[in-house]
Amino acid sequence: MRIGISLPHYGAFATKEAVVEVSRAAEAMGYDSLWTGDRILAPLNPSDGYGGVPGAPMPSSFKTYFDPLTALTFAAAHTQRMRLGMSALGALWYPPVLLARTLTTLDILSGGRVDAGFGIAWMRDEYTAVNVPWKDRGGRLDETIDVLKTIWTQEIVEHHGRYFDIVPTTIEPKPLQRPHPPILLAAFAPPALERVARHADGWLPVQMPMPNLAYLWNTLKAEWDKAGREPATLRAPLRINVEPNDAPDATVKQTADYAREVFELGIDEVFIDLGQACTTLPQLLDIAGRFITVVHSG
Repeated sequence: MRIGISLPHYGAFATKEAVVEVSRAAEAMGYDSLWTGDRILAPLNPSDGYGGVPGAPMPSSFKTYFDPLTALTFAAAHTQRMRLGMSALGALWYPPVLLARTLTTLDILSGGRVDAGFGIAWMRDEYTAVNVPWKDRGGRLDETIDVLKTIWTQEIVEHHGRYFDIVPTTIEPKPLQRPHPPILLAAFAPPALERVARHADGWLPVQMPMPNLAYLWNTLKAEWDKAGREPATLRAPLRINVEPNDAPDATVKQTADYAREVFELGIDEVFIDLGQACTTLPQLLDIAGRFITVVHSG
């Protein structure tokens, strides 16, 4: 099993000092990975409820948000072995040629530690702000992944598609990881899970009731098998959004119990996000230390 933690990149914890301290402390504690999410707006009157749920308010902490890839690059400079992931980057907000260059740079500078996690997000306001159409997000994501793979694997890059056009060119350097950094996709509907099986190296699930998670996991495994993919290659780092609780022991036990259920289901990667569960950095580090100790102790 592999255990990660969210980098302090949003809300009150989004400071240079916190990124350095949490990165170093998490590696010393034995965490396997650091993760960021992506948010570019916190509208006063949003077009869509939080997570796509009508009327659901966005967490107030999302008003402050570091650029996820810059934050990971800074964390990479202060760590040696932890993998660096996104759950999930709003992939369609970035031109794929530029996204490929940024992720390649991070992969090289980190010594080949990038997990490229992509999603299509849920708020139309953010698409409007970056002048990207909301319509046909799935098709645009398919082509974005095709462009990234072409740039990362071909000596002469050329692409002529519905959304992007690249004349024959060289694009160097290539990522350190070959053939390319693992591509992980957020997905919750059957067509999206089928996209994971066709295009990606893994899935980005989030904490949900166990029956729901089991259904989606089994659906994905069936799609993975149908696509002729090797079962052992399927990854699924699951985000656990830890809820606020005044009792650290209760917080740790509840989170560890859920992680164990996830492992029993056959998903062997989780990471915890403590950004909304804690009010101080010492509290965050205390819970992080307790959590990994409890999980590793069985």
